[in-house]
Amino acid sequence: MLTEDGKHLYVSYDEYHNLIEKLALKIHQSGWQFDTILCLARGGMRPGDILSRVFNKPLAIMSTSSYRADAGTVQGNLDIARFITTPKGEIAGKVLLVDDLADTGHTLKAVFELLKRNYAPITELRSAVIWTKGVSTFSPDYSVELLPTNPWIHQPFESYDSMTPEVLLEKWKL
Repeated sequence: MLTEDGKHLYVSYDEYHNLIEKLALKIHQSGWQFDTILCLARGGMRPGDILSRVFNKPLAIMSTSSYRADAGTVQGNLDIARFITTPKGEIAGKVLLVDDLADTGHTLKAVFELLKRNYAPITELRSAVIWTKGVSTFSPDYSVELLPTNPWIHQPFESYDSMTPEVLLEKWKL
């Protein structure tokens, strides 16, 4: 649900999963066949997992981080992991790069360039996200929703960002 001022988008679990299914359909309807899904942790892990199951393709993971300050609301320096975790040796062939959103586009652009420069076994690389913000400098190959007002997206699992074991102990009265 987008707020009236267009500054916040609140997404339920059902909406979130429906959007991932719509993303899967966009990819499928394009006719593009790929070998591996490479998701960017953490935001791309949930969509990557679902797409991996739907398309029955191996899931590789690359860790990136830029949102750390103020409970993940302020973008800092981009950190990209040196290694990709993959179940099949080295990542190769046609690869679908998955993240949750193209916000500023800096992360996706940097990862895309790094993969093209450092991973010669990748023969083709395409990208898929749920949301693309209007300010993004990166245009994903597949995206479900364009957000021209650039709202802050409140994803359904963000309550865990402030969760601690102590809070869970209290919640479950253990």
